[in-house]
Amino acid sequence: MSVSQTHRTIDTIWRMESPKLIAGLTRMVRDVGLAEDLAQDALVIALDRWPSSGIPDKPGAWLMTTAKRRALDLLRRNKLRDQKYVEIAREIDLYTEDDIDRALDGEIEDDLLRLIFMTCHPVLSQDARVALTLRLLCGLTTDEIARSFLIAESTVAQRIVRAKRTLNMEKVPFEVPAGKELGERLSTVLEVIYLMFNEGYSATSGQSWTRPLLCQEALRLGRVLAAIAPGEPEAHGLVALMEIQSSRLKTRINAQGEPILLMDQNRALWDQLLIRRGLAALERAQRLGRTLGPYALQASITACHAVARTPSDTDWIRIAALYEALLRQTPSPIVELNRAVAIGMAFGPAYGLQLVEELNKEPSLQGYHLLPSVRGDLLEKLGRLEEASAEFERAAAMTRNVQEQALLFRRAAECKQEGERT
Repeated sequence: MSVSQTHRTIDTIWRMESPKLIAGLTRMVRDVGLAEDLAQDALVIALDRWPSSGIPDKPGAWLMTTAKRRALDLLRRNKLRDQKYVEIAREIDLYTEDDIDRALDGEIEDDLLRLIFMTCHPVLSQDARVALTLRLLCGLTTDEIARSFLIAESTVAQRIVRAKRTLNMEKVPFEVPAGKELGERLSTVLEVIYLMFNEGYSATSGQSWTRPLLCQEALRLGRVLAAIAPGEPEAHGLVALMEIQSSRLKTRINAQGEPILLMDQNRALWDQLLIRRGLAALERAQRLGRTLGPYALQASITACHAVARTPSDTDWIRIAALYEALLRQTPSPIVELNRAVAIGMAFGPAYGLQLVEELNKEPSLQGYHLLPSVRGDLLEKLGRLEEASAEFERAAAMTRNVQEQALLFRRAAECKQEGERT
């Protein structure tokens, strides 16, 4: 394996292991900023050593062991100056190598959920909570987070630095709260878990279109949260949404890892067990008798796809109505874009394109690649192939995901070729 291939493999391992690594280290040192620094130090050492020594059999355990040793080295350098590291070392000594392996295998219960609640503490602003958790649990860079929320990278970086400093200064506990405090933090925790799932479902950047392990971890956390808060319909709504979307994961890519769009997927291969679980979770949310919230509404939309045996059977009119209800609850240009897609499917591409043209003026969507992608799709349906090709090329230039970029360039070329034939 070449050095560049090894580095790509290490990057993949890091994205998979870093949330557990940071969560486990936070449990040990009770300082999320220090935990992230220790984890990053371990990554740097891996990048230096693994190209020559080879990737170890248990790379996650190797990274955790290395990070622990870095903490001990830090103690030795600062022992007389900083009593805090004495306390860190005393606690770290309580953990054996077997403990570390168990922590990475998920046997020490839910450090990740504790980390989410810690970083979603009300001492932080809503924006800071989301940015910090995406950084720590999804391994996203500040640039990737900024692109997801359509804001400046410097803004995200400042939020993350301030958030870690605040958590440390306020000595926020590393725990899952109970009672009223649980309810107060629930909405942010749900948001973060779904953002985590979305990053697995459609990766912001990198070589892979999906990150299934991240989806699985988000779904597991969602199920745990729904069990902790059984009277919260949005907890069940989020689980329903993730269950149904997870049912399509294996059909979202082909054998070469290339994306397969929803309308082209083999629905016979959708996981029926996950669909049944999702529909049951949605029913639990509905039985609680409250107005459906954003996650339950989105779950209802995915349910429309799940119960349609073929793309032509999809109830697009109902989906458009559900997006209208979602838009009233959570006004957002991205929800408006999804609504435009549904209206285009329900009533014809000309109607959808009319709505998309209005969104072209929305400043926050100027760097959002799905806007030209959707416009290209509608133009293609209308036979305006030259314009569609240009839109797909524009969308490809905006995305950071290699597989998605290839798909968009391919669609652009197909439109161009079809246009030349007609």
